[in-house]
Amino acid sequence: MHPRIAQDADLLLETMLKIYHNPRCSKSRGALALVEQFGRQQGIPVDVIEYLKQPPTEADLQELQRMLRIDARAMVRDGEAKYADLKLEDADDATLLSALARHPELLQRPLVVYRGRAIIARPPELLEEFLQA
Repeated sequence: MHPRIAQDADLLLETMLKIYHNPRCSKSRGALALVEQFGRQQGIPVDVIEYLKQPPTEADLQELQRMLRIDARAMVRDGEAKYADLKLEDADDATLLSALARHPELLQRPLVVYRGRAIIARPPELLEEFLQA
């Protein structure tokens, strides 16, 4: 790939908004509306990933964890029955990320990625601050 094309592709990825979205979740729908509005205002493309249909890989989840700057446990919905079924209470980060890749319904939502950073976008005020920063 020509260096200029590679540079342009890297810039596009850095400025693209990405949201890991569950359309059945009201908080996720609200975050998607904010992300799409911001994207339109800024002329930024939005990549909507319905993570229950297109689950993130373990590598994706590791990258999200790095961008979130949190323990994997904070990425997990521990109130779900599957969490208890899998006995994840004392699991380490690697085990939790593996479980999230296999059972994406355990992933906290919505997750928004922008400019090399990520946020679990609840409450919506956090998302607004994140996008403006």
